[in-house]
Amino acid sequence: MISADASRKTGSRPKIAIVGSTMVDLITYISRMPQEGETIEAPRFEMGFGGKGANQAVAAAMMGAEVSFIARIGDDLFGPATRQNLESYGIDTSHVDIAPGVSSGVAPIFVDPASLNSILIIKGANACLLPSDIDRAADAIHASDLVIMQLEIGLDTVYYTIDLCREAGIPVILNPAPVNPYLNLEKIDSVFLIAPNETELKTLTGMPTESLHEVKAAAKSLTAMGFLRVLVTLGDKGSFLVSGEGEVLVPAPKVKSADTTGAGDAFIGCFAVLYLETQDFLKAMEGANRYAALSTMRNGTQKSFPDRKSFEAAIF
Repeated sequence: MISADASRKTGSRPKIAIVGSTMVDLITYISRMPQEGETIEAPRFEMGFGGKGANQAVAAAMMGAEVSFIARIGDDLFGPATRQNLESYGIDTSHVDIAPGVSSGVAPIFVDPASLNSILIIKGANACLLPSDIDRAADAIHASDLVIMQLEIGLDTVYYTIDLCREAGIPVILNPAPVNPYLNLEKIDSVFLIAPNETELKTLTGMPTESLHEVKAAAKSLTAMGFLRVLVTLGDKGSFLVSGEGEVLVPAPKVKSADTTGAGDAFIGCFAVLYLETQDFLKAMEGANRYAALSTMRNGTQKSFPDRKSFEAAIF
């Protein structure tokens, strides 16, 4: 069983390995969604770098962690640009390899006037990240204090990485997004922390999550299955932790949001860094709530993530 502490050397920067996805975000700002057969004009379009794995890697790097990223990128114009973008944030891309003859992953994103978003994903090269790639990156994983994963890659690779980390005693934060209907919960219940949002929690458990009471019941059903800790991100309501020691809600600061795209990834990356630094769940949740809120005040995904200095200087 993994220890409750994700420890690191005192005074050193947190070392985080992220096994996950890259995407090219195709962001359309809309007045409303068109009806079937209808064509309407949208006010604005932007293109940027995304993918849950890459987003979380950028957030962790912006918060000061040493980040190694393990991924596959497309054999197209987007592939080299994706690697260059990761390197611009100081992320180690030694294990970011091109998938021959395969396109990059893309994510068409639609953002409405209330800053709410709807997202489609096409995995592309992300589906080519295999257990053999994890073996080749084993040194980077073993050198890390913590590993972060999502579900925009193949489930076999997710299971394989979790098993490798369990055997090595390396904590894993699993963000089960997007939820795969074929996900085997018994194969992931050894993770240090599972961190869904309300919608993902509903899909994982088959239980309603409309109220905090329902979120609590659904999260506790996961701990009853064997998960040590369930951290539910609740958007502008904050975050909610359930474990064998009890449960706690940490409210989020109130801000005027421009674009909520990537806020959950901002939370995960920041939370991982702050937890490694403090070994305190509540402090890490409070800081990650603030970091995610700050990210929603600017348009875009990775480019909306504040650096450590801006995060610490922010006043709500």
